[in-house]
Amino acid sequence: MNLSVNGREAYAYTGGKPFDPALPCVVFIHGAVNDHSVWTLLARWFAHHGHSVLAVDLPGHKRSAGPALNSVQDLADWVLALMTTAGVQRAALAGHSLGSLIALEAAARAPERATHLALLGSCVPMPVPQALLDLSLSDVSAAIDRVVMFSFSTLAAKPSYPGPGVWLRGAARALMHQVMRSQGDEKLFHTDFTACNDYQGGPQAATQVRSPASFVLAREDQMTQPKGARDVAALLKAPVHMVPGGHFLMQESPDPVLAALRQALCAEPVKA
Repeated sequence: MNLSVNGREAYAYTGGKPFDPALPCVVFIHGAVNDHSVWTLLARWFAHHGHSVLAVDLPGHKRSAGPALNSVQDLADWVLALMTTAGVQRAALAGHSLGSLIALEAAARAPERATHLALLGSCVPMPVPQALLDLSLSDVSAAIDRVVMFSFSTLAAKPSYPGPGVWLRGAARALMHQVMRSQGDEKLFHTDFTACNDYQGGPQAATQVRSPASFVLAREDQMTQPKGARDVAALLKAPVHMVPGGHFLMQESPDPVLAALRQALCAEPVKA
């Protein structure tokens, strides 16, 4: 579905169903140098089980016009503006990695608009090694390779989503290159990962959230280690669902992630 947000074209995948703003809505927010496609299984399940779905492409990523925004705060405002444009007053916010910080900040900025909050592959704060940021400016392909290497816990995932024979590491690498090329922004990797690194408002944001919150974390995640979520999980009084796999948990452990997210979004929402 194409929308206009702040005068620029924005895209959101609706899970294979026509978008109906009257249904309970789930907004899925991808991580750094990714796009809506990382949510395909989850988006389709919710869209075919009584929800409306907006799996967004963030500004400057694939189908949403740039420029890319360079702060979690600005990205949170953009998500809220997209909801307004789509006719959605309240929604569950689910984010992965950078997207989890955006979801947290959006739920804090407009607590009356978030029915649920689900943070996947998240730690707060989310520091990025300076060496990786520097590498992204001198050799972005090498930076992508390094992220992919540390984002999976196994060389061969079981035959499942997205289908038997899919090479998860190769697919993740190809997606990041496609996102980088989609609008010719050679600094997109640096912009996204710097936004993760610079965001320090997580603990304060957590005190403003009113909706039920949950974490879905992978046991072998080397990018956002689960121990880094403990303090904000305590502030949010959020249960932590642990699943097998690494940082790209939606691809590596699709069935446990879907089960955890179904449980996370079944909690009774706080009334506006």
